[in-house]
Amino acid sequence: MHRFLLFSVTLFSVLWLTSAAHGAPKPHVISLGKWNTIRWCAGPKESQCLDLKMRALYVDGRARESTLSASHDITERLFVVRRAFRVNDNLPGDKAIVPRWAWQRGGWLLVDRMTGRISSLALPEFDPYYSVASWYRDYAAYCGVKITVRNGGLIADTWQIGARKAAVSHLLGKWPQPEHLRPICAPAKWQREPMRVTMQLTGGDPITFDIVGTSAALIEDTSDDDQ
Repeated sequence: MHRFLLFSVTLFSVLWLTSAAHGAPKPHVISLGKWNTIRWCAGPKESQCLDLKMRALYVDGRARESTLSASHDITERLFVVRRAFRVNDNLPGDKAIVPRWAWQRGGWLLVDRMTGRISSLALPEFDPYYSVASWYRDYAAYCGVKITVRNGGLIADTWQIGARKAAVSHLLGKWPQPEHLRPICAPAKWQREPMRVTMQLTGGDPITFDIVGTSAALIEDTSDDDQ
């Protein structure tokens, strides 16, 4: 009887430890590689070319994305970084053996250091060509392009990730702007107390907006993703 009880307790302990080990999240190693220079061409005839700094985003030693510019820490666990990607630029009639790759600027990525999860951020009216985001906490301030059926506009946008809503959405000017105006807006400037953001259309006057309300809690997924 005593042997049976001892065997039962031992078996239960082994099963419990095995279950706990399987349920524990695996640690992930998130890192950014060395900077490299890429050529990015845009515009109606892709005649405007710039040299951009690009580096790879690694999860557990495996390259997952190509990124531009500096990353921004939102919390100790979450950070954002802008994505870069390549598209196949071959025409249907091209007889090239290998694809002709062309670099493009993309949107922003939200990276979770704990789970290793990488997700795309949908910033409203953010245009990969014209918009440049300036980050503070979980707020992104940028000039967005709003295109409608009848007309469009250039929007001063400040989007809060945690609240999933706009803290600022203000019409700055008509769209499109004159072709020679590059960039279309100066980088947004932040103020901490009181929280304010100043945005300025190229050739226009600066406009300052008060950011009212409390910072919403970010959703941090505690589940583990197999990478």
